[in-house]
Amino acid sequence: MPEKKSMADIRVIIPAFNEAESIAMVIAEIPPIVSEIIVVSNRSTDNTVEQAGKAGATVLSEDRQGYGYACLKGINYLRAQSKKPDIVVFMDGDYSDYPEELSKLVNPIINGNADLVIGARSSELREAGSMTPQQLFGNWLATGLMRLLFRARYTDLGPFRAIRYDKLLSLEMEDKTYGWTVEMQLKALRKNLTYTEVPVRYKRRIGISKVSGTVKGSIFAGIKILGWIFKYSLK
Repeated sequence: MPEKKSMADIRVIIPAFNEAESIAMVIAEIPPIVSEIIVVSNRSTDNTVEQAGKAGATVLSEDRQGYGYACLKGINYLRAQSKKPDIVVFMDGDYSDYPEELSKLVNPIINGNADLVIGARSSELREAGSMTPQQLFGNWLATGLMRLLFRARYTDLGPFRAIRYDKLLSLEMEDKTYGWTVEMQLKALRKNLTYTEVPVRYKRRIGISKVSGTVKGSIFAGIKILGWIFKYSLK
């Protein structure tokens, strides 16, 4: 039998830059408990917009390049709706996540056990080669520093995550580019949000990563992530 919609209103935001090869597959595998899928095309030059629209998503365009810009565009869209969601899920459009695992992420929130849930790409569930050495090192360093400086329990900065809508707004997110995920996790600590991690599977993405797949992207992402951590350590 098909999965029934949840009593909670769940919306998904997918930032996408040139993900025409994968975006329809991502959308197709998102469980029907989701009431709306929002794809934010971040200056895509391929037919990401057309593919996402045909697959049934609400498609927005954000001309300012940056992961954070795209996420903020999706949030501002939700702000403008008369009916607000209960839960917002963020995921990538490159098919590296397993969209059907969305239910695992939202369950702790629906059950009242967490405000924020991070999909942790645990090594035993991760396809070989799905994360680059710089991603693995960056995760190890960033989460290690957060444990040391803030007594956090994070093990990953995974982009597949779910958060209560009201708590998301309370974080007043501002990063426009590579620091979005770590900013959310740091602000969740400062705001005393309840959080947990759920192990999720992870596979090789379709196409080349715009961040970890380039030297420039890896360097800038590292600088941004460490910048946020040290900024909060001084507060």
